[in-house]
Amino acid sequence: MIGRILLPLALTLITLTSAAAASPQEQRGKTFALNNCAKCHSIDKVSPSPLKVAPPFRTLHKRYPIETLGEALAEGIYTGHPTMPAFQLEPDQIGDLLAYLKTLESGPAHGAGAKIP
Repeated sequence: MIGRILLPLALTLITLTSAAAASPQEQRGKTFALNNCAKCHSIDKVSPSPLKVAPPFRTLHKRYPIETLGEALAEGIYTGHPTMPAFQLEPDQIGDLLAYLKTLESGPAHGAGAKIP
């Protein structure tokens, strides 16, 4: 019973703490990811992706240097996982999203104890 109350509270505090420390650019990038990517991808440091074939954003830096994703985002991403829609970002959206992705490189949030897949 207490675990059912404390776990959501702890996750909320972790989210609020990281959001408070984020720059405006990182916050805009997180909002973009939440609105456009979170249906399939995990966009945080601990959750699994809702769609198993969609890689969690926290692992993208292991596949690609984050800075190199800017060109692909500008030209339009037409590949990815099989169910990923095609999209193209504006320069300011690219900067925001890349800034947010860089925040995910440090691993799991403190105290979460989650493994990175």
